[in-house]
Amino acid sequence: MTTVTAGALIPVRVRARRPVPVMIAGGFLALIVVAAVCAPLIAPHAPDAVDLSASLAGTTSQHPLGTDASGQDLLSRVLYGARSSLLAPLALLALAALLGVTIGTVAAWRGGWVDTLLSRVTDVMYAFPGLLFVVLVIAVFGDGLTTSIIALGLAYAPTIARYTRSLALAERSKPYIDAYRVQGMSGTRICVRHLVPNLAGAIVGYLVVLFGEGLMSLATLSYLGFGAGSPSIDWGLMVQEGQDAVVQGALLPSLVPGTAIAVVVVAFNIVGVWVSDRLGKGR
Repeated sequence: MTTVTAGALIPVRVRARRPVPVMIAGGFLALIVVAAVCAPLIAPHAPDAVDLSASLAGTTSQHPLGTDASGQDLLSRVLYGARSSLLAPLALLALAALLGVTIGTVAAWRGGWVDTLLSRVTDVMYAFPGLLFVVLVIAVFGDGLTTSIIALGLAYAPTIARYTRSLALAERSKPYIDAYRVQGMSGTRICVRHLVPNLAGAIVGYLVVLFGEGLMSLATLSYLGFGAGSPSIDWGLMVQEGQDAVVQGALLPSLVPGTAIAVVVVAFNIVGVWVSDRLGKGR
């Protein structure tokens, strides 16, 4: 009979909890965050330093990732651009979560006509094309990064509301809810102090999955000219500004920020799915 020691099981469990792709993606995201925070210290050049003599230069020792049409160093601009490109989706999801979690929780807790009304409103908003809704909001209130964040926050709120409602309905049926009611605790207090905190793990996991989508959406709006505008440094805007250079055979001005967007979105999806799965199991 084969005996398996506890020590032999530990590595297997660790690998099961943290698959190699998740560790690689998480390490990469941590590196990106550190690079964004420390951009003034590690960027080889100022992000807005113009050097027309180095216009559209390829990779060199002075410019490891090349330069754009104005001779601005792409590595420096990508490092500085990571700040707005990562903070903007965070603000977007904070707004969407505030609205979505509130609507979903109220709908599940109150039930009846309140649930029906809020569910119909979210269904209508959910069925409305998100990008079209965002463009309409921008057309009314003007373009800019702040407007884009608010518009996308409103567009993402119904998705979070539906997810929260499904979780809250299941949580509401658990015995501890009835126990708190018997003790005379108000519904608002039960939701704020007990129900929503118990949903927090699953909701956070879901928001991590949505982070990559939010980053891509904001980059798309910046590329289309609705989001961040010059002289702001944003990955989506950098792709848009570098597209003219493609005609001249210079791919780096668009390729570098475009690759940064793609890799970060994929990394967030990998980590987000794992986090969502782990936190979901913990409920």
